[in-house]
Amino acid sequence: MRNPALQERRNRQILADLVRTYIETGEPVSSRAISKRFEESLSTATIRNIMADLEDGGFLYQPHTSAGRVPTPAAYRFFAQEIASQATLSVEDQSWIQRELTGAHSAAEITEKAGHVLAEVSRGVGIIVAPPLRSAVLEHARMWLLPDGRVVVVLISPGGNTRDKVLRPSRAFTQQELDATADFLNRHYNGWTLDAIRSDLLQKLATERERYETLAQSALTFCDPAVLGDSVGQRVYVEGTAQIVGAPEFADQNQLRELLAAIEEKHRLVSVLNACIETPEPVFVQIGIKEIFQAGQNLALISAPYSGQDQVQGSLGVLGPTRLDYERAMTAVAYVARLFSEALQKIE
Repeated sequence: MRNPALQERRNRQILADLVRTYIETGEPVSSRAISKRFEESLSTATIRNIMADLEDGGFLYQPHTSAGRVPTPAAYRFFAQEIASQATLSVEDQSWIQRELTGAHSAAEITEKAGHVLAEVSRGVGIIVAPPLRSAVLEHARMWLLPDGRVVVVLISPGGNTRDKVLRPSRAFTQQELDATADFLNRHYNGWTLDAIRSDLLQKLATERERYETLAQSALTFCDPAVLGDSVGQRVYVEGTAQIVGAPEFADQNQLRELLAAIEEKHRLVSVLNACIETPEPVFVQIGIKEIFQAGQNLALISAPYSGQDQVQGSLGVLGPTRLDYERAMTAVAYVARLFSEALQKIE
């Protein structure tokens, strides 16, 4: 049910104009500033009354008695859902993003370029969450035996993405056994995800144990995401952290330290960004993110899923102060997600 303060069209327009003005200036917005932007001829007194109604409705607050109004998280949420969602990406931004993402020859390169673009459009942090290891597609496997009995497992995905891990298996392996296991995986499971490989191997063991027991058991050992360490620290690319340091919303040094620690830990970013995959919206907007850190009410996240191998692979987005250019950021995130998906398909 719509908030009573937003029942009137002009109330919604005044709120949208106020949010835009505050995003542009960073200063409390007066009724006079709104009257200059408003398409109808309204007196400043009428606008002040509407702003008072919006304040009562929880969309604005007044930092000082004599000051103008400032948007609350509810105002940003309204703006993102009803105003920015109707925006289109400018021709200039389309051309710039295309130039930035053109010419990437590997998944790592396209990821770096996309992260840079996302950071620039948000004046905050660009984040790309790679597919979890269990969703990684196998192109080639290699295994080496170390002198102390540990095994180096290298899994190469399309586009040159490499995951490697040093394991200490529960039993001793020879290099010949490791070569046979890698060859078995490369011949039978090229183009499969680790989850699909494990499912198929378990089925083979259940139905054709005599034929596959040795190789399948070995392959299961070295293709288990849990054993390989499906750590989020290896799956997150972050660009632009320095930009958020200068944001006035984080002038409190204790809050800034907590935010930077949360970004560095990364696992909190993964859980929040991946929430966008579960929602029906093509672009997911969250205003106020206490899942990342306690004072996260001053944070905004805009994210979108990207695809590869004809299925959703991961997510990307921007994290910044609530006073960001939602119209530009939302359209840019959607466009980057599309180009990123297309580029990954070509690399694959």
